[in-house]
Amino acid sequence: MSSTAPLVELRAAGKSFAGKQVLHGISLQLQRGAITTLIGPNGAGKSTLVRMILGLIDADQGECRNRARSVGYMPQKLHIDQTLPLSLLRFMTLADPDRSHCMATLARVGLQGLEQQPLQQLSGGQLQRAMLARAIVHQPELLVLDEPVQGLDIAGQAALYRLIDELVAELGCAVLMVSHDLHVVMSASHQVICLNGHICCQGMPEQIRNDPSYLGMFGAATALYTHHHDHVHDHAAEPSAEHRGCSHD
Repeated sequence: MSSTAPLVELRAAGKSFAGKQVLHGISLQLQRGAITTLIGPNGAGKSTLVRMILGLIDADQGECRNRARSVGYMPQKLHIDQTLPLSLLRFMTLADPDRSHCMATLARVGLQGLEQQPLQQLSGGQLQRAMLARAIVHQPELLVLDEPVQGLDIAGQAALYRLIDELVAELGCAVLMVSHDLHVVMSASHQVICLNGHICCQGMPEQIRNDPSYLGMFGAATALYTHHHDHVHDHAAEPSAEHRGCSHD
């Protein structure tokens, strides 16, 4: 398989539940080495689309192809019983029994020296990094991140996004990130997809920031942002912009 072939490709994919159309006409590509951010209002079908890409549900219409041989997933939240004796290293070895590999992965995300720390005693930022470490421990080809910076302050968000950007370059994986944060996350993305049952618009952040569908979805005051970053877009992985009309009731 060519390294330039899309890792994930959907063509006119759709999904219905109990006769209600949740997604329709979804066509997109996820490329290796690129961060794609999925945004949209509540009820837009973001979770359904992610589950379809992960192979947890099948598309009713169209085609969904995921060529990734390994997938890492970072959930939005981690609910831990406060009485559960679970150290950070034990949390990692539940995913990979190789302790040395787990320790190296923890060091890569900046958690060296905390291996024996109870998971419940980690700070918010440390816990997010721990979940990210567990998601990348097997060096996935596809990394799915659900609101990865939830609960972090601006500095913490920026630091975690820089780390994600570095990991993408090192692993050469494709990243699909779900987020509601328009300002920070847009500057950390190579491709942005605006979803509301269908794809309203998609493309590089600077290409969609003035798109009428994007502005209509989020409002001009909320949607405006400045795209400053220090990562370099890989032109081999750059998606082409697509603009589709989007009407909202």
